[in-house]
Amino acid sequence: MDPAALKELEKEMQNFQVTMGNIEGVPLLGATCDEWDTIYNFQAREDDILIATYPKAGTTWMQEIVDLILQEGDVQKSMRAPCYVKVPFIDLVPMKPMPTGVELAQRMASPRILKTHLPINLLPPSFWEKNVKVVYVARNAKDCMVSYYYFQKINKGLPDPGTWDNYFSAFLSGDVPWGSWFDHVLGWWKAVDKHQILFVFYEDMIKDPMHEIQKVMKFLGKDLSDEVLENIKFHTSFQAMKENPMTNYSTLPNIVFDQTISPFMRKGIVGDWKTHFLVAQNIIFDEEYKKKMEGSGLNFHSEL
Repeated sequence: MDPAALKELEKEMQNFQVTMGNIEGVPLLGATCDEWDTIYNFQAREDDILIATYPKAGTTWMQEIVDLILQEGDVQKSMRAPCYVKVPFIDLVPMKPMPTGVELAQRMASPRILKTHLPINLLPPSFWEKNVKVVYVARNAKDCMVSYYYFQKINKGLPDPGTWDNYFSAFLSGDVPWGSWFDHVLGWWKAVDKHQILFVFYEDMIKDPMHEIQKVMKFLGKDLSDEVLENIKFHTSFQAMKENPMTNYSTLPNIVFDQTISPFMRKGIVGDWKTHFLVAQNIIFDEEYKKKMEGSGLNFHSEL
């Protein structure tokens, strides 16, 4: 970020207060609600690729995989810009002077990779009209909750999560930005047969990254050699992305992402929830989970 832009951003941040609103009952950031008409009327293109996730489900990881597949494994090309610039986040309306996700996307040449955290019922209709390919990444709810808690601590554009106990209740009731994890994953899961949606599990990406990368490659209609795929696997490993300034958000100042509190690339594992959930919380969670998910045919692994 150039010095003048950074100065303007710092000035904006001094008076900035996070506000929340909601669209059709889904809690969203106030700035997103204010720009809702523009976001909902976003014009997709036929060759767009949309990465859709609930927050903290492996979004950045999948962005890099998709980008490297489109770049045919060319790492230099994938390093052309930070991930939040090369993959516009269409529901994001950041502080000035940073452009909105919609503005970034509109300026971009095709084919575009786009990102959203919107539940399926709020997705701009043009994505369906243009029959856009969507890669949806889902992560088990317990690890998602822990990861989101730390993310809300460092991201100054999101509400402060408060104590872990309070956050546990808020997450379970869907009172967090982008709403209920349950509604989100179930909504997208039910649409898999109706649209071009590849449903990928974070836990499968951890267990067998090569298999999942190949699945994404085929879905995107590409055919890459094993050598190229190995290269993609290496450059999208947790360690490589943690050290890559284009993926670890270190290009954003601490006033936006305070990584002195917790790194953006924190652990990237399955089962970290066990170090956070109290026994009583786990019982409460499992009861709620059973109520919401039973009979959905959607099965997650919260440990490997």
